[in-house]
Amino acid sequence: MTKLTAKELETLTERDVGTVIRDEGSLSGRVSLRKKGIAIPFYFQFRWGGIYTRFSCGTWPSKSLTDIRKERNEARDLVAKGINPNEHKRAGKLRQKAEMAEKLAEADRQKAKELTLLDLAGEWLRDGVARKDGNAELRRKFAKDLYPALGSKFISSINEHDLRNLVRSVIARGATRQAIGLYSDIVQMFGWAQKRQPWRTLLVDGNPADLVDIQKLVPSDYQEERTRIFSSSELQELHHRFQKMTADYAALPTGGKYDGTRPLKPESQLALWICLGTLCRIGELLQAEWKNVDLEKGVWFIPVANVKGSRGKKQDHHVFLSAFAVHYFSKLQLLTGNSQWCFPAKHHEGHVDLKVVSKQVGDRQSRFKNRKPLARRRHDDTLVLSGGANGEWTPHDLRRTGATMMQAWGVSLDVIDRCQNHVLAGSRVRRHYLLHDYAKEKKEAWNLLSEKLIEIMIDQDGLEGLKPR
Repeated sequence: MTKLTAKELETLTERDVGTVIRDEGSLSGRVSLRKKGIAIPFYFQFRWGGIYTRFSCGTWPSKSLTDIRKERNEARDLVAKGINPNEHKRAGKLRQKAEMAEKLAEADRQKAKELTLLDLAGEWLRDGVARKDGNAELRRKFAKDLYPALGSKFISSINEHDLRNLVRSVIARGATRQAIGLYSDIVQMFGWAQKRQPWRTLLVDGNPADLVDIQKLVPSDYQEERTRIFSSSELQELHHRFQKMTADYAALPTGGKYDGTRPLKPESQLALWICLGTLCRIGELLQAEWKNVDLEKGVWFIPVANVKGSRGKKQDHHVFLSAFAVHYFSKLQLLTGNSQWCFPAKHHEGHVDLKVVSKQVGDRQSRFKNRKPLARRRHDDTLVLSGGANGEWTPHDLRRTGATMMQAWGVSLDVIDRCQNHVLAGSRVRRHYLLHDYAKEKKEAWNLLSEKLIEIMIDQDGLEGLKPR
């Protein structure tokens, strides 16, 4: 058989489409027409298991005739050795695929080794945690303390000493509570990472946070649970302070108000007294809507969505408003009653930020803050009570004060817990069957608290003459 030449193939035209071209050594191909012109896929034909079989050697002109013959020769040699060239070719492709997969896996492993704590935190904040504020507070804490210290450090290189030094640095600036909270968040983040790739592989020595004992880092004199409560004289002092600051500021001439000491916003003052009289959490109050406050019936409904707590440990809450609580809610209604919200935001839709009152109170007790004055924030001691002898106070301390006052006057702990909307301990079966709502007992407890608060503050703010509801 005549040996084909490249020049012969180049002379083929559309009239030759379908023609079978043969070459020596059982190599043949059929002329076809493709987008780029004439093309001939060549095959080597051989017998395997008594059946004629074809092996693809490539397509001319994409592949030169020389290379096509080389492919044919290699296939012929395999047949001579008792190896099916098609199976050999498939096995080669599988090997190449496996080698490529291994190369890609190795590249991924190398890339994973370069993942930093910033990468882990970003993925955890996106997929691993869902706080009620959309993780805004977590992002703020991480940006302030975690990222500057460890953000650029490779995950595989982070150890217990890194985390311990981070916690110590936060404690050193007097922010022990924040340090404990940050440590708790880091533990949660690494616990999430330990269960997932590629993080699990990078934590070759396990979870470094598990090796940090927070109790050994916290100062011995630190009280994790706040115990601050107000004395009767402090409640009177606070009320007098509000009245005097408001009156002094109002008396300033218009041009002098910029240099005067601006008092706590009226809405914030009222929020504090409502917290005291209802035992509610400040965050629950600041989310309140007027549609859920019925001053005529004396009931405030707090939906479960507004209640602080972990999933499965929250419940709707009905607060029976005492004369004291109605008094201050009525004052608030005069200020914000035209809004959907009891505490509407000034510059956007919705309620105010849940931390706004706590920040306002804290900014006016600067002696207890180990920090420089913050821009556009107060920095004075106008709300320090008892000369500072009893330390800093927070809005939550008013809730604790009201509960302690109930306890002192004989209200049972079960009823106090229910007034505070605590999810009580006990078996699920017990909670399922014991369904008494304690409405009467809770109403009596709130009214008792109201009477005692009115006695303490009887000559202030128009409380005289108020009667239990």
